[in-house]
Amino acid sequence: MPGFYDVDEVGQIAINLFYGWGYNFYRLENQLRADDQLIRAKTGFLLASARKSVEAAQSEYRREFLPPPTRAKPQHDPAAVANAQTLERLSKAIGALATLINSQPVPENDRMTQRYRNEATTLQELIQSDQLLVGQAELLRTTVDGKKGGWLAENKSLVEEGLAALGETLRKRQLLLFPA
Repeated sequence: MPGFYDVDEVGQIAINLFYGWGYNFYRLENQLRADDQLIRAKTGFLLASARKSVEAAQSEYRREFLPPPTRAKPQHDPAAVANAQTLERLSKAIGALATLINSQPVPENDRMTQRYRNEATTLQELIQSDQLLVGQAELLRTTVDGKKGGWLAENKSLVEEGLAALGETLRKRQLLLFPA
């Protein structure tokens, strides 16, 4: 009769499976890997919130400055069209960056990776990089939160600066995983 309730036997089976899968939930590396994934998910959430704010401002801007054409005014003001397109580009850039951050890898837990680098050290460096990403994403979110479309279009350089900073941090993060 199998020992389904025998803690020692079931525990040993589980430990053997964990080790066979290359996983030990008590290792620091596993906690750091999970933390890295959580931090990047939260960063993606902050960027999604920033994108939502920009899209709301864009929608409001279009309603206010790009009404349906009439006989008296069949063409829209070119400056208003340019501002609406700027808001659309900013929104897409924020979304693309969020997708890129969420799809970033973490060091694999395999023998080849362990041969060339210390996984825990690499993960510690990634956590520091990801802390910077979270801070930059929150700063970007607070920069665009509640702002009108006109303000965002006039101050697009602030948003672009935030996106550039996030992009640079992301490139440095990639170099930690894939040194040149």
